[in-house]
This record gives sequence, C-alpha cells and structure tokens, in this order.
Amino acid sequence: MEDMSGPYVVRGSVSLPEAELMWRFSRSSGPGGQHVNTSDTQVELRFDLARTEALPEVWKRRALERLAGRLVDGVVTVRASEHRSQWRNREAAAVRLAALLAEATAPPPRPRRPTRVPRGINERRLREKKQRSETKRGRSPRDWT
Repeated sequence: MEDMSGPYVVRGSVSLPEAELMWRFSRSSGPGGQHVNTSDTQVELRFDLARTEALPEVWKRRALERLAGRLVDGVVTVRASEHRSQWRNREAAAVRLAALLAEATAPPPRPRRPTRVPRGINERRLREKKQRSETKRGRSPRDWT
C-alpha cells in the first residue's frame, strides 16, 4: 500500500494538519470471516475544531455554529467502517471530515431578492382558469330534456 495521501484540503489553500487529527481504531461490527476477530478496521477520526489554528477565525466561528449539534467539547468525530481495510477506512474518514468542514465553513448563500409576479402572467393564469371551468361546465348535463 502507498502512504496516506497528504493533507486533506477543506477549501482553497486550507487543509487539515495531520498533527491535529486524532485517530482511534476498533473492530468493525457486522459479519465477517476469520480475519474479522483480529483486525481493527473501524476508524474514528477526531478533530478539535474549537482549538485548531488551521482554519481562519471566520471559518472556525461559522463551523462551530453550524456543527453545534455534532460537537462534544468542541471536537467533531467522524467514523468509517465500510471498507475491509483500515487504510481505506482512514481515507474515507479523512475525506468525510474534510467534506463536513468544507460544508460547515462555506459562506452563507446570498439573500433572495424578492420579486413581483408580472401582471401578464397572473392575467394569463386567470384566463386559463376561466377557460378550464367553461370546458368543465360544458361537460355537465344541465338542461338535457
């Protein structure tokens, strides 16, 4: 296997420093064969969001606010156990953490500028409504004698 694929880019030139990532390995749950009882393939990756120096202050505030429900003492945790090898689970966990932080640090969307419905569109809608009701009224057997 090759080495871990370098720094995990959050966005732009900002990436997660390897020194601030805390890894923990344990046995994955679920079915398995002879290999399963001896290998610690489940990966738990922890990143101290509250104390990190890797993120710009604005991003950090934004992320702490948006991920408030996921944080335990300012630490965000990501688990990966879908692969059979620890190395691939490490990759998956790191990529997941980077994606989570990228989403949490993204700038808020531009506020929507309220616009009015053009009069022509409203009139057309009412005209079509009237036409439809006429069509339906024409179907009813009112004065069949």
